[in-house]
Amino acid sequence: MASVFEQWNKAFDVEALQKDVQEARENGGEFEDVPFGYYEVGVEKMELKPSKKGDPMLSIWFKVLAGEHEGRLIFLNQVLTQGFQIDIANQFLESLGTKHQVEFRDFVQYNNLILDIHEAIDGKMEYLIEYGENRRGYPFVKVKEIFDVA
Repeated sequence: MASVFEQWNKAFDVEALQKDVQEARENGGEFEDVPFGYYEVGVEKMELKPSKKGDPMLSIWFKVLAGEHEGRLIFLNQVLTQGFQIDIANQFLESLGTKHQVEFRDFVQYNNLILDIHEAIDGKMEYLIEYGENRRGYPFVKVKEIFDVA
């Protein structure tokens, strides 16, 4: 019988966790959130994944490319359990400037779309974003400008 540790090794991407640990170390480990403002960023990671409650969630990591907070990460997480939430995610994905038609049909299709969009922009596009807080107190990210780098 496999130990719980062996089960965890199979259940989690251990190599990805090792990389995440190294990135956390390089970015200073514990640190305050990046303050709201305008930042030039690249998209470091973009995926459909379970939220803490297990609900579907769009998760995007932006890496600040210049300025005082260079190298730091800004996170955008959008839960996708209601139509308006999916519309918010769709509008954001459209704002990234790819030629992909953004629509939600089901979660398998949506996951593939998100992966395709990330592949299309990875290392090829950077963005000027506004990072702020909406009237309900939730953080938001808006693309203000797109830069082709490839």
